Amino acid sequence: MNLHEHGNRINDFNKIVFERRAIKKYDTSVKISRDEMKDILTKATKAPSSYNLQSWRFLVIESEEAKSKLLPLAIFNGQQYNEQQIVTSSAVIAIFGDLEHVASAPEIFNAEVKQGSMTENVKEYILEAINIHYSNSPDHFRKDVALTDGGLVAMQLMLVARSYGYDTCAMGGYDKENIAEIFGLDKERYVSVMLVSIGKADSDGRPSTRKPIADVAEWK
Repeated sequence: MNLHEHGNRINDFNKIVFERRAIKKYDTSVKISRDEMKDILTKATKAPSSYNLQSWRFLVIESEEAKSKLLPLAIFNGQQYNEQQIVTSSAVIAIFGDLEHVASAPEIFNAEVKQGSMTENVKEYILEAINIHYSNSPDHFRKDVALTDGGLVAMQLMLVARSYGYDTCAMGGYDKENIAEIFGLDKERYVSVMLVSIGKADSDGRPSTRKPIADVAEWK
């Protein structure tokens, strides 16, 4: 087993962006160490989030036992999806949104006051604004926030992984309704955002095209 610890780092941002690929099959001899995975996740969580409430939660599925629990969930419209990514990857990171993320607000902002990046007055102002905002928002608001935050952290995770010399694939074809409960999480609290497989590509991924900016953007 090749236990990676600080692999082939990439510091060129253009290479990170333009050479990222959706990898379907990984080198099964490469396993990302827990310390390095923690580093990758730590950098991923520098992504922005609504009010900095960081609603994302991660489940790192790396053991054979955990992967065997995930595989039956990788079925969409009656067809098996993403089996190869799950089986060959070093890990699959299940990203969830915590619908009770607002409860973390005092802890987060108290830490910012302690480190000197926020005054007590600003903290109280923001906490009041959060309370008003969430109190006056529709029921689906928390879920919308969690899904948006989760998308932001997922993309950052994939870019950070690439900078560490690893490859990824974002996956949406799985049983989102039941994955939380299958892995012992409260399904009423944690909404599934996506799965991201991570490892070392077994072969180069296929480059893909993008629409011209003229087709997807307009200026007013």
